[in-house]
Amino acid sequence: QVHLVESGGGSAQTGGSLTLSCVVSGYTYHHICMGWFRQTPGKEREGVAGIFISDLLDPIKRVWPDSVKGRFTISQADAKDTVLLQMNNLQPEDTAIYYCVARQGGCVRGPESYDYWGQGSQVTVSS
Repeated sequence: QVHLVESGGGSAQTGGSLTLSCVVSGYTYHHICMGWFRQTPGKEREGVAGIFISDLLDPIKRVWPDSVKGRFTISQADAKDTVLLQMNNLQPEDTAIYYCVARQGGCVRGPESYDYWGQGSQVTVSS
């Protein structure tokens, strides 16, 4: 059973930075997509970023919303079971609950494609 544990998040001022971390355990696949979704009250879950990790390939990264491109970076930490989401130049509209996700296979944007979800981390950006 795949298990995801998130850490990081919290509060920041506009223009500030935060880093989210997600540790995965329990998977035996040769490849996995790990990523981040976010959700605000009354809105659909939005794909933020994903990283495809494989035994055979270098990691393949995706960042989806135009609003975060150039500001958010997803990466694999030195500890290979950990994925990071570095969020720079944060804006009030980035305020949301951020969820770490995982699926066997490539990274896709639809939340329904992900089998595993972390507990969620609140990110609040004040102006």
